[in-house]
Amino acid sequence: MVVLGRRTQAPKPLSRSQIVDDDSDSASDSEYGDVSCEECGSGDSPAELLLCDGCNCNRGYHLFCLRPILVHVPKGKWFGPCCSKNKKPKSFPLHQTKISDFFRIKRSAESLQKINQDNRKRRRRASSLVMSKKKRRLLPFSPTEDHTRRMQQMASLATALTATGTKFSNELTYRPRMAPRSANCAALEQGGMQVLSKEDIETLNLCKSMMDRGECPPLMVVFDPQEGFTVEADKFIRDLTIITEYAGDVDYLKNRENDDGDSMMTLLSAANPSKSLVICPDKHGNIARFVNGINNHTPDGRKKQNLKCVRYDVNGESRVLLIANRDIPKGERLYYDYNGYENEYPTEHFV
Repeated sequence: MVVLGRRTQAPKPLSRSQIVDDDSDSASDSEYGDVSCEECGSGDSPAELLLCDGCNCNRGYHLFCLRPILVHVPKGKWFGPCCSKNKKPKSFPLHQTKISDFFRIKRSAESLQKINQDNRKRRRRASSLVMSKKKRRLLPFSPTEDHTRRMQQMASLATALTATGTKFSNELTYRPRMAPRSANCAALEQGGMQVLSKEDIETLNLCKSMMDRGECPPLMVVFDPQEGFTVEADKFIRDLTIITEYAGDVDYLKNRENDDGDSMMTLLSAANPSKSLVICPDKHGNIARFVNGINNHTPDGRKKQNLKCVRYDVNGESRVLLIANRDIPKGERLYYDYNGYENEYPTEHFV
């Protein structure tokens, strides 16, 4: 098993020799000695070679040869492409009541249309003010005007969340027996944390209120056999637009060191490691968990980055935002760098 890879900061994975007991080394060598990867044909890197748990199968696959790739050995039984029954996930029904219930949208379509018009007027008035300032401000996302298209966007996210067993949440959630909200103190950040300005906090709150009313970001979640679930821009997105906030359950990093989740995000990197926090989107989360990472080991991989992941002090609490770092045309997939200053998240085999 390979230990947790944490987005923005990740420990290096353990080798098999570090996690197999000394007295079972010979058995492990025997088990893996004659196994080759079904994809590349090599038996190299045995610590990253998975055996299919299908009946009388035991075919081998490298973590990095699988598509989508795996960054760690999963817990429990694992079935390779040879025995897997997984198919393209079933689409969430394109039904307004079901979508409204899923995302807990309470307003009627008529009131939404009126709010859309009011917000567009506000955004047009605000845009000239933003451009006139020397210091550039964050911009709110601009929802798709077509109500049916917005329904399709939300249905695509509901499909991905349902397929991964995740309950929708657009907020940081604090669960019993995890870190309490009082632990999220931005002042504990090692080296300090940049403070989100009053104007940008208002923009962030506008984005949240739009989502609460059913005005989602112009994004489409699609399933790709190479990358798994991934996110595409469904209309032109301007540089410095707030795409989404990273949401999920907040927990102490010390409680998650051996967790097999690969979507955890650093929330607070405290000088005292026992107070460091992570966001865990496996039970509760939003579209952020489906935005893929770049291969930051290659120039072509780095060119794909069109988002930046930034942690801000928002009214004394740490929050994580995904923000466009350049203009993004419609149809382009969204990517950001999973690594922070430690540069240790294993992205060398990313597509």
